[in-house]
Amino acid sequence: MSINIVEFKARIENIVAAEEKLLTLKPYYKGEDRQVDTYFNVAKGRLKLREGNLENVLIWYERPNQKGSKLSTVYLYKHLPDIALKNILTNANGIKVVVDKTRRIYFIDNVKFHFDDVKGLGKFIEVEAIDETGEIGLEKIQQQCQHYISFFQIKDSEFISESYSDMLLK
Repeated sequence: MSINIVEFKARIENIVAAEEKLLTLKPYYKGEDRQVDTYFNVAKGRLKLREGNLENVLIWYERPNQKGSKLSTVYLYKHLPDIALKNILTNANGIKVVVDKTRRIYFIDNVKFHFDDVKGLGKFIEVEAIDETGEIGLEKIQQQCQHYISFFQIKDSEFISESYSDMLLK
């Protein structure tokens, strides 16, 4: 079953101030994770293997490259770290690009907040309003995402339309 996520990504002037502002809402802090996302060549969407200390997951997703909030259709396979999976995917598809980042992860209910430092790209905030079961509904997660755009006072010029992988490929 797919998961619906409405998300936005932005490069903002003061990432530290944004994280401090989020802390005023008393979010759950999952931790800091060094993540290596290996993107594979696929005919449709994006396929990446995330390897981290906190999150290890195979992710296929489709989402438009547009600024502001956008809907992603996501399929996840959570797994234990295993080099065999990466070797199979590499041999079957070939590696497109590797994204190396340090990510601080927070949650407020179903909304996930990332404060990212991406090697070769800089610092970003990413917010994902997640509906894993379909019970929350698209309208609600869109409203949640819009709320946090306003909360963080994200300017149109700060939104990033592409994935980190696309940015690194340029």
